[in-house]
Amino acid sequence: MSSIWVYPGQGAQKINMLHDLPKHPLVDRYLEQASDVLNENIMLLDQADSLKSTYSVQLCLYVAGVISSELLRLHGVKPKFVAGLSIGAWAAATVAHVIRFEDGLKLVAKRAQLMQQAYPKGYGMTAILGADCSQIEQWIEQTQQNQQVFIANLNTENQVVISGSEQAMQYVIHHAQQNGAIAKKVEISVPSHCVLLEKQAHQLAGFMEEIPTQQPTIQYLSGTSARLLRTNTQIMNDLAFNMSRMIDWHNTVQAAWERGARLQIEALPGTVLTSLARKIFKEGTLLSFQNTSIETLIIAMQKQQDFV
Repeated sequence: MSSIWVYPGQGAQKINMLHDLPKHPLVDRYLEQASDVLNENIMLLDQADSLKSTYSVQLCLYVAGVISSELLRLHGVKPKFVAGLSIGAWAAATVAHVIRFEDGLKLVAKRAQLMQQAYPKGYGMTAILGADCSQIEQWIEQTQQNQQVFIANLNTENQVVISGSEQAMQYVIHHAQQNGAIAKKVEISVPSHCVLLEKQAHQLAGFMEEIPTQQPTIQYLSGTSARLLRTNTQIMNDLAFNMSRMIDWHNTVQAAWERGARLQIEALPGTVLTSLARKIFKEGTLLSFQNTSIETLIIAMQKQQDFV
């Protein structure tokens, strides 16, 4: 019996997500450090206008994820596993001590800038509910502009996210709706997790070469490969290239369960990953920072006997 802490990706962001963090000196220290490292007021990034940009969203998610975990760690608990969906992987790697918080801030800012500058408009992501991967692959093949639309996320068995140009995605959405599936636009303005961002991933990898790293102190599950990555080199590669690789979150959660995780705690903000894990963790425990008191989270962790 063990636990996993998970970190959400874009789409989970909320207005005032940093302002709504628990009132605590640790929170204040992290927010002040973030503002100092970025040379701007981090508290301005969680407002409605700011959250229209990939830059603000990714930084807010990263900061919220790290702070959530550090609040739990104050009570002497840690998980056996960490995993993050897309930008959430950066918080997972920071919590596992592979990278320092200040370096993570700089790299997340660079990541977001590269993605945003490459595709300022006309691209995005759409969730297809009620269809499996093989069906969606067929619809993509039937799309005249299939070179501009790709499967990006395997969230559950019947929830798949596509990525690409708005025009090309409309063809797939049409096929989905014709076959009884539901299409929902994801609040992401860039075509993440496909080859359209391969160039930017290589650029980011170049920026990461001089960043100091260390071996993980917590087992890190990759949200792209659904495999346990044991070295800092493997994890840094995972972080650099996850923007251009398909996310396999369904099998990541399955891998955690098969390795003995029976408690999943989702970091702030939201409960997206909690919802996605319900089928696999039907005999386990799913908690989210969003809807649960810290005291309850600590008690649940102590029951799993995951102590520092």
